[in-house]
Amino acid sequence: MSGTTAPTHDQIIEALRPVQDPELRRSIVELGMVRDVTVGDDGMIGVQIALTVAGCPLRNEIQSRVGDAVTQLAGVTGFALDFTVMTDQEREALRDKLHGHSHSPQSGGQQQGHGHAEGKPVPFNQPGNKTRPLLIASGKGGVGKSSVTVNLAVALAGQGYSVGVVDADIYGYSVPRMLGTERDPVVIDDMLLPPEAHGVRCISIGYFVPAGQAVIWRGPMLHKALEQFLADVFWDNPDFLLIDMPPGTGDIALSLSQYLPRAEVYVVTTPQPAAQKVAALAAAMAAKVNMTVKGVIENMSWFVGDDGKRYEIFGRGGGQELADSLGVPLLGQLPLLPELRAGGDNGNPITVSHPESEAAKAFQQIASRIATELKSKKIFNAALKVN
Repeated sequence: MSGTTAPTHDQIIEALRPVQDPELRRSIVELGMVRDVTVGDDGMIGVQIALTVAGCPLRNEIQSRVGDAVTQLAGVTGFALDFTVMTDQEREALRDKLHGHSHSPQSGGQQQGHGHAEGKPVPFNQPGNKTRPLLIASGKGGVGKSSVTVNLAVALAGQGYSVGVVDADIYGYSVPRMLGTERDPVVIDDMLLPPEAHGVRCISIGYFVPAGQAVIWRGPMLHKALEQFLADVFWDNPDFLLIDMPPGTGDIALSLSQYLPRAEVYVVTTPQPAAQKVAALAAAMAAKVNMTVKGVIENMSWFVGDDGKRYEIFGRGGGQELADSLGVPLLGQLPLLPELRAGGDNGNPITVSHPESEAAKAFQQIASRIATELKSKKIFNAALKVN
């Protein structure tokens, strides 16, 4: 490095400006995380970074990104990184900058009035918000609704969209396991940073309940939990927010109709007539709370045996019959595959583990239709037909 001038303080700051915090997805310079920069005459660079919280799970990733940015500068002979932690006041200021004021329920209630007893504003209802909330619903359990939610989310992320998932099945939460998120949310002054896997961010009661413990809550507690999932999580305005609904038409469905009045409803059913008739109740519920059903997804449509033949073990026609009765498209049919089940157990969705499989391609096609064909298509309260 002889004869090469060491970089200036300003040059180092500019080199660090493109470096993003991996959770907040903002420049560490703009977030105020770069606290000190020293430049030695011999080209030795020292940088101090303030982490948002002690024990930051992505500390090593930040260290790698900062090191890569600084050591690429001409004249740098060595690099030392030191960490400190933001103060409570700094975290509060950061949260307010990114997510609005954390302690202003009255002002939040004035900003939007969609039936919130606590008055917290839901960002997806704010004017100009780009996020499309997708409610993945079914009338009964056991039709693979959560698996459809996770794989559809991963397929959308794979097509370049920013995607979040809310596991609203409070009593039967399963999305964290299916998605393979391996760490808990980070809390910054009451703002939750959702874990991410396969390009999808996720929040679930499963992160806050000890393993094996049942959730035994009445309606008001469910309502409060959903409010926190929507209002207290830093979603950062994703293109799509998928909500894995619980089976049935109870408290959570009513709460979500208040929190997300412009949500699109997608009904998951199997070919079995009995499942189709119960799934129709979820569509009827959507109509009663003025939400629009946009499409039907048929799961477990067939199984391909070792002989290469398709076996329709749950019958046929249920998905198309339901779609026809609602006046909406049948967006796709998903085969029953062992890999689809296995992916839900090991956190490796089939859209990731077997992207060329028949099921993965079906998910990709459904995602594409939702993202493009149904983007602005208006379907007039189609679910009224089932009443």
